[in-house]
Amino acid sequence: MDKRVLVGHCWDELRPGQSARLERACTANDLLVFAHASGNHNPLNLPGLNEAEEEREPIAPSMWGGSLFSAVLGNLLPGPGTVYLGQTLRFHERAHPGDMLVAEVTVRAKRPGRVAELDCRLTRSDGTLIAEGIAEVLAPERPVIAEDVVLPDLALRRRGKFDRLLAACRGLPAMPTAVVAPTDEPSLAGAREAVQEGLIEPLLVGPAAAIRAVAARIGWDLAGARIEDVADPHAAPARAVAMVHEGAAQAIMKGNIHSDEVLHHVTRAEGGLRAGRRISHAFVLDVPGREGLLLVTDAAINILPDLKTKADIIQNAIDLSHAIGLQQPRVGILSAVETINPAIPSTLDAAILAKMADRGQITGGLVDGPLAMDNAVDLGAARIKGIASEVAGRADVLVAPNLEAGNMLAKQLVFLSGAETAGLVVGARVPVMLTSRADDAQARLMSAALAVLFSHWRRSRGSCPAAGRAA
Repeated sequence: MDKRVLVGHCWDELRPGQSARLERACTANDLLVFAHASGNHNPLNLPGLNEAEEEREPIAPSMWGGSLFSAVLGNLLPGPGTVYLGQTLRFHERAHPGDMLVAEVTVRAKRPGRVAELDCRLTRSDGTLIAEGIAEVLAPERPVIAEDVVLPDLALRRRGKFDRLLAACRGLPAMPTAVVAPTDEPSLAGAREAVQEGLIEPLLVGPAAAIRAVAARIGWDLAGARIEDVADPHAAPARAVAMVHEGAAQAIMKGNIHSDEVLHHVTRAEGGLRAGRRISHAFVLDVPGREGLLLVTDAAINILPDLKTKADIIQNAIDLSHAIGLQQPRVGILSAVETINPAIPSTLDAAILAKMADRGQITGGLVDGPLAMDNAVDLGAARIKGIASEVAGRADVLVAPNLEAGNMLAKQLVFLSGAETAGLVVGARVPVMLTSRADDAQARLMSAALAVLFSHWRRSRGSCPAAGRAA
């Protein structure tokens, strides 16, 4: 919780022409909080409702913008002790999430009885006039200092982002999927849920007796499933890759087996599933309180990626972002600091990668770095540090400097922040669902949805049924 000290101006201190201002970014969360507080549930003002169908972005309620004048009057000029008497406003334009706004008040006149009139202007940071008017207030008789002003934190726990991806999969063909060693309940239950959602046609690769025993425990009769009997579960990854080459499988889903065993066969130079670009992994996370889905890469495959590998990792993540509806993802390349420091090699890589994107060597997204974690995801932190960037504070994709950092970041978001997760290997001939053995059936189901959307996006050369749903 932030502690603030507010210092007010009394009536005698006010002078015509005296002014104060505040800068504030409009966010989708602001619109939701205002809807809760005001009871105004107009869908025009609510993010996530009807934007895709009507090809529009949500509009900030006009009185939310007007409330910014109240913040200037109550905090700055005249400040604490001020009583609102009246307000006239004329709205010229509309604010939208992502806009940086400036609210400014200027003392216009003083009238008997400690009444002050103030001109009010609300503009975008580019100077566009949003609203203007006149406020009438009762100024305090003596200066008021408000110390230790503390408000409790608010946290919006918005869920359902993955549900929108599932909805986008409806109507797309189910993918024949080789499920590698589904010999425990979470992995087989995840496959069953993906079947029930119409995402996959299961090709269960592993010991048939063990698979049938688990199926009996979870109540699945295996109707519509094909079992590819492989006595040794450790031989299942090689058989799954072979089934892709044979044309029997269009995707791979990891089951009750270590990721390294699957990746060994997927990434082999001979007989693997390489497709020209470096193979990488991306976590897709529904983080509570965050407006959209968040991608973290690479946290599973490339241990110490060099510059060329990082370029492929970024391009893979941008492609996956497009497939789930992020048409121009903002990519933040992480390091410990946001300044270039030759002693920290990841800052040099980040700067080079950002320039590569500027010159078209990485395409389809806005790329910037180096960024520290705070100023990559928090607009306030980015402003305080003076970072002028379309990515800073609003990154959709976080590119870790190495696997250790990426893996710790992704798992912290899951196990400490309560994020829901899915994951996909991209850059291979077919999508590979590489969930952790600790993941539940829901994570496996959502990874299947990612695979379906990504496969469709590649086949259709950019058609995206999830457009407008992921934000």
